[in-house]
Amino acid sequence: MRADGNRQPPDAGSRTEPLYRIGGSPREPRLPVRVVILGATGSIGVQAVDLAVQQPDRLQVVGLAAWSRVDELAALVRRLEAAGAASAPAVAFADPRAVSAAARDPLLGRRLLPPGPEGLDAIAALEGADCVVNGIVGAAGLAPTLAAAAAGRRIALANKESLVVGGGLVREAVLRGGAEIVPVDSEHSALAQCLSGRTAEELERLVLTASGGPFRTWKAAAMAAARKDEVLRHPTWNMGPKITVDSATLMNKGLEVIEAHVLFGVAYRDIEVVVHPGSIVHSLAVFRDGAVVAQLGAPDMRVPLLYALAGERHWPLATERLDLARLGELRFEAPDPERFPCLALARRAGEAGGRAPIILNAANETAVAALLDDRLGFADIAAVIAATLDDLPGGPVGSLAEALETDAAARRAAQRLIAVRARR
Repeated sequence: MRADGNRQPPDAGSRTEPLYRIGGSPREPRLPVRVVILGATGSIGVQAVDLAVQQPDRLQVVGLAAWSRVDELAALVRRLEAAGAASAPAVAFADPRAVSAAARDPLLGRRLLPPGPEGLDAIAALEGADCVVNGIVGAAGLAPTLAAAAAGRRIALANKESLVVGGGLVREAVLRGGAEIVPVDSEHSALAQCLSGRTAEELERLVLTASGGPFRTWKAAAMAAARKDEVLRHPTWNMGPKITVDSATLMNKGLEVIEAHVLFGVAYRDIEVVVHPGSIVHSLAVFRDGAVVAQLGAPDMRVPLLYALAGERHWPLATERLDLARLGELRFEAPDPERFPCLALARRAGEAGGRAPIILNAANETAVAALLDDRLGFADIAAVIAATLDDLPGGPVGSLAEALETDAAARRAAQRLIAVRARR
């Protein structure tokens, strides 16, 4: 980020008021929990529907939103109907072109909301809903998070970009609306569980674990020449393509550092990242007396998702149980900053605050999309992000409109950098 925009208060990156209520008692959920699912046709959304099908007495889906996949959303509605859903859920599409096709489907047409941002905001604040699962990928998830917060909903947040791009805006909306944020990312859900019954004053630091992605043991030269199919071959988790690329660059972990700062109010210097290839320890909390509390489990995103849907209670779930004797040793190692520069870029942006995290995220999303379109190499992702941060001014962000303007400017700048690299 240019020096003229890098003036920050002396306590930038220090402890802040946590967005997540550390030490609070979970609310007793009213059953069934009425759930709206944003990003319903993505990995998180489909798994949320799976949980509702498995637990119809506890979970009732009242709203579904997707970008444009009409047939896939209709299939989810039919699954819910076959499982005995009490009524058809409200439906919204971000892409206006999908609405005409959805209107012709007898199931989707029953409660079809207006297209585009208006429909997404309306379904995020749907009357009578208890919990909103935000599984939208990228900065597009911010506005629906703000709408759900303003409506006072419990937000099961899998869209980390809401807090990276608009952490201050989300905090204000949550306070005004009386909403509640419960993280769904496995690492932040693990930290929430580690902090259950504790106070912020007891906490010394947080430790986020990273799988290391597909290139954990690769040499830098081999990483630079990696093919797209190798980038997308995650060794542990089954995720969407964008998040899988972020895991390969460790940008996913960098964004999670920013998310942890916003959620738990912990200074950046007190948030550590360690590589844990087995993905069994999902994160750890270190307390002031030296005690370390960790959350362990088999890698299954349904576990943190159900924990958030249940209002931070452990409902029954048929999933793999750990066999500690068979598991054997747990391995940890430090991330390599030379081979994975995105982690340092994210810390730099988070500590700068203001527009910097927005620029970071927008440049990353643009670079990842270019890699998936075969227009950019793997090693070029970090270079595009760093140059975009250097090219654009920083400063505070006071509104959603300002955040979106910064996001758009960063995407344009990143596209120009990508075009230059493509001509080489």
